[in-house]
Amino acid sequence: MPEITAALVKQLRDKTGVGMMDCKSALKESDGDAERAVEILREKGLASAKKRSGRTASQGLVASYIHMDKLGVLLEVNCETDFVAKTDDFKTLAHDIAMHVAAANPTYLVPEDVPSEVVQKEKDIFRAQITGKPENIVEKILEGKIRKFYEDNCLMDQVFVKDPEGKQTVGGLVTDAVGKIGENIVVRRFTRFALGDTQD
Repeated sequence: MPEITAALVKQLRDKTGVGMMDCKSALKESDGDAERAVEILREKGLASAKKRSGRTASQGLVASYIHMDKLGVLLEVNCETDFVAKTDDFKTLAHDIAMHVAAANPTYLVPEDVPSEVVQKEKDIFRAQITGKPENIVEKILEGKIRKFYEDNCLMDQVFVKDPEGKQTVGGLVTDAVGKIGENIVVRRFTRFALGDTQD
């Protein structure tokens, strides 16, 4: 079976708009065949979300989640119509993501939001930990470690805390909701407050 590289996963993600974990799973199932992977995602109803991703999402709601009066989250989630914003499915999605933010404490929304200097600093730290290996191996290890950094720190790439199997990302959760609800859905921003936290 051919190696499923991060670049291949990213290409499929860019093409379909589907979350990284779902793309990786489809590529494994298709033995690395990108075209077949697209078909697999379409069969699962995931790739259809890409068609909706260009549509304007200016409605929605600000969800809140408070945990024992000591931890709180505000989260803006947008959709295309006020009608959808008022549905139980949409409200549940927003609440679940706000609860996830409270539990998982992401720093960024998506990998693109991570400043380049932060990525470079992480690479420097990881590189210092790797010794005695050929440069091409080092680069592959760095690629994997940075991908793991994104999965740990970026909301849309984090594994959803309520997924019992530990496979569904928050991005995948949103994609599934797009397929079910039939509108473009965008997680716009979030803020997490913890009692006693101080800002630098």
